Amino acid sequence: MHPVVILIAQRIALGVLLLFATSILIFVGTLILPGDVAQAILGQSATPQSLANLREEMGLNDPAWQRYFQWLRGVLQGDLGSSLSNQRDIATQIGARLGNTLFLAFWAALVAVPLAIFLGLLAVRYRDRWPDKLISGFTLASISLPEFFLGYVLIYFFAVKWRWFPSVSTIYDSMSFWQKLDAIVLPAAVLTLVILAHMMRMTRAAILNVMQSAYVETAELKGLTTFDVIRKHAFPNAIAPVVNVVMLNLAYLVVGVVVVEVVFVYPGMGQYLVDHVSKRDVPVVQACGLIFAAVYIGLNMIADIVSILANPRLRHPR
Repeated sequence: MHPVVILIAQRIALGVLLLFATSILIFVGTLILPGDVAQAILGQSATPQSLANLREEMGLNDPAWQRYFQWLRGVLQGDLGSSLSNQRDIATQIGARLGNTLFLAFWAALVAVPLAIFLGLLAVRYRDRWPDKLISGFTLASISLPEFFLGYVLIYFFAVKWRWFPSVSTIYDSMSFWQKLDAIVLPAAVLTLVILAHMMRMTRAAILNVMQSAYVETAELKGLTTFDVIRKHAFPNAIAPVVNVVMLNLAYLVVGVVVVEVVFVYPGMGQYLVDHVSKRDVPVVQACGLIFAAVYIGLNMIADIVSILANPRLRHPR
């Protein structure tokens, strides 16, 4: 069997195993949360008998390992259970929320990824000159500021002072595409600023590392311009680390949007998770945690596979 196929199969198997281990951690983590689920549902005025009946009905008296495998079997069958706070189907509620989060992440990535690669190439082209220093300084400043601070700054200037965009990014199904796009401008801008810096700096570092190779020096001796050397020789050979950092930041766009969604009251997965953590809605917390983990592990697995396929030494072994 070809070594590339073996490596890809190993990465997929490792991803599945890691997701299984993560599901155990999520389940155990929700078990050790303080408080009583039955008490949270029935309230402080509930009688001991009613609490005991509800615990029996919900299977809370069963051993933890048995409850875990019942929950895992339901997840594998597409049944995430029902919310304890409103008795609604979790999969149905998450479907709409996940769609909103992916909508926000898509537009942030559409701006951030090509812009980060372009700025990385530009910084390498003008290495140690004022464009490089300006780009590096701006990206370092943006990555040093927390998301909530960037969000409040953008809200103050663009929503309160100049009134160009809404401060609350609530979207509905009845809104048109352009109305939704207008509503997410500020949260998408915050996410873009956060991931832009990391991707740009990693792109710059990866290309500079390749620029020290012998074949790049040969291309320069042939009389190619600096930009042509970067575009034709350095960047294609630096694509593997660039893809890795892009995938990591795309995973952050889906998994790490909790703070941004709370700041802008955006109806996505992050806001949904925070709302139900405060209600101690364990099934919702478990479902959201597992979906976040699956997205993060899945995108990292794709990055590993792309890196394997982009490596000519693995594709053409001696």
